[in-house]
Amino acid sequence: MKPRPATLPHPADIWNALPAPMLLLAPEGRVALANSASETFLNVSQPVLVEKGWEGLFPDDSPLRSLVAEARASRTDIAAYDLLIEFIGGRRVRADVLIGRLPDREGWLALSFQPRAVTSLVDRQMGQQGAARSAVGVAAMLAHEIKNPLSGIRGAAQLLSESLDEDGQELTGLIISEVDRVRALIDRMEGFTDTRPPQLQRENIHAILGHVRRLAEAGFGKNIAFKERYDPSLPLLLGNRDALVQAFLNLLKNAVEASPPGGAVTLTTAYRQGLRVRAQGTGARVSLPLEVCVIDEGEGAPPAIADHLFEPFVSARREGTGLGLALVAKVVGDHGGIVEYDRREGQTLLRVLLPLAPEMAQ
Repeated sequence: MKPRPATLPHPADIWNALPAPMLLLAPEGRVALANSASETFLNVSQPVLVEKGWEGLFPDDSPLRSLVAEARASRTDIAAYDLLIEFIGGRRVRADVLIGRLPDREGWLALSFQPRAVTSLVDRQMGQQGAARSAVGVAAMLAHEIKNPLSGIRGAAQLLSESLDEDGQELTGLIISEVDRVRALIDRMEGFTDTRPPQLQRENIHAILGHVRRLAEAGFGKNIAFKERYDPSLPLLLGNRDALVQAFLNLLKNAVEASPPGGAVTLTTAYRQGLRVRAQGTGARVSLPLEVCVIDEGEGAPPAIADHLFEPFVSARREGTGLGLALVAKVVGDHGGIVEYDRREGQTLLRVLLPLAPEMAQ
């Protein structure tokens, strides 16, 4: 029996399957087609893009508008690399912009965005991790001076708990638990030049975030509203619980300090397909589908330091040490993940992308 020929996919299915955000622009400038990736990148649905156009998403002096106008006027293809694109509302992204003419279709343009290359992001993260190691090496010299008051705090909490009710004992138990965790972190800090990988085990990211939130609510975040938008079906990750608690505690503290009075800090988790990076040493490509975002309603970092937030001694606050986010970059990097800063619709996002436990990834 002769095999039935395979059915070719519909052109619209191919268009929407393209991973890069793409717009098809008619000669008069309207959007004729927008693929699914462009809806996510521009944060606008295809029907709205077709009806209202794309230009209204950007300021009048946007370089993106100028590039499209130049491509039309010169009738040539144009490529702009590492372009800073600002949206109406303040969101800023870096992307490669490719504008190409359609063969045999006079005046038609394909506008494609390649969001900031993962390779450059990972390279920058690796530099941040190296700098963070130097910063922690300096901090290690203070470890002995820090351990002494920690012992006093722990002993005082133990004595205090004997005269408190159940609620008070729960708080003193939290103090003792955190003192023990900080002391363990200092012990590891003293041997920071050890290049052996951290001890990892399967962890539930929501259990870690729940613990971090309770710590924040009992301390620096007691005057801030916390919100959660979690994907309850997330698989386990392979991580070091204490290190991840410290990293997310730093992110949460940063968000609280950046929040305006009466503001809120939101924690979100999601499963994201598609992002894969090449692991060091093995050359294998590793997926980073587990996304955790810490979102605040502050003004964000000044543009001059936005690309350097995860470097040591860089801080948006005058009283800041600039070590918290550097430590976050180091911890996340040790777990094979990446962390990045973003502004979107008047909010600041600190996004962490992590791999799953190997058996979960399969």
